[in-house]
Amino acid sequence: MMGDGGYELVCYCGLYCGDCHNYKGEIADLARDLRKKLRESKFDRTSKGLSKYFKDFENYDQCYDVLGAMVRLRCKRGCRNGGGPPQCKIRNCCVKKGIQGCWECGEFETCTKLDFLKPIHDDAYIKNLKKINKGGIEGFVNGKRHW
Repeated sequence: MMGDGGYELVCYCGLYCGDCHNYKGEIADLARDLRKKLRESKFDRTSKGLSKYFKDFENYDQCYDVLGAMVRLRCKRGCRNGGGPPQCKIRNCCVKKGIQGCWECGEFETCTKLDFLKPIHDDAYIKNLKKINKGGIEGFVNGKRHW
């Protein structure tokens, strides 16, 4: 069973919560701070003036809204503690099978439950699952991981 040493941050799918920008909160904090600075400097007004000379500033309101969405990109609990998607098919499958993660399943390389990760993570999770399957959790946690 997983315990201390970052093992609890190993997701069922082979990703590592400690590498995730949502878990670390850095992007959310920066977006929050930038929105605050933009409000303090009344940059919405400035952008209207700048839009006469720089077309990109016509999209300032949309940019501000996207920053707001980034502020909400936080996950403090991690996958094994209920973080991430509440009805994660991967987590549910592993729990149902009684396994620590997909690396213990012989079908992980062709499993369609993992497909939703591809647009964001490409094949990082498959590389990680292979690494865990071959070398174990400790080497994965202490070694190079893919994101």
